[in-house]
Amino acid sequence: MGVIPLSSHALAASRVWIERVVVQYNLCPFAKRELDKGSVRFFLCDAKDEELLLRALEMELQRLEQHAEIETTFIVHPDILGDFYEFNDFLGRCEALLKQLQLEGIYQVASFHPQYQFAGTGPDDAENYSNRSPYPMLHLLREESVERAVAGHPDIDSVPVTNINTLNKLGKEVLEGLWQRCFDE
Repeated sequence: MGVIPLSSHALAASRVWIERVVVQYNLCPFAKRELDKGSVRFFLCDAKDEELLLRALEMELQRLEQHAEIETTFIVHPDILGDFYEFNDFLGRCEALLKQLQLEGIYQVASFHPQYQFAGTGPDDAENYSNRSPYPMLHLLREESVERAVAGHPDIDSVPVTNINTLNKLGKEVLEGLWQRCFDE
């Protein structure tokens, strides 16, 4: 058996994280349905600079425009924006691109990062794991689908609180173990 390239490993580890943590612990109550339907795209981007990553983002937005059967896309980009603060700053460029392409209000970009930290939390707080991932990822969502899912949820405002409670109950050590197992798959 040969050595698995880092890029293949990055994509696999990211998918495992979504399946085994986000879905298993119901951090996103809408994710399982789309994974089961096969309507989630995982795209590995080998960009080494922000301009190439923006081009990849634009291409994936065009793909969503052309393929209604793809509900959502995760762009995994292991070779760029490893620093969370740089990644966070880059999200503004993503929003500007949506506006430039006149796709604002049609798509939104959510974010996952290995060092994700919500404002007002400590770096080791368990609740940050709702948006932590093995590698940096941009998550492209259709606004219309988000609105439909939110409207159909019995208590959408409870989701963040439930996630915080779930993650705090699991604890940092368990979450780190789950996170580490993504690299072992």
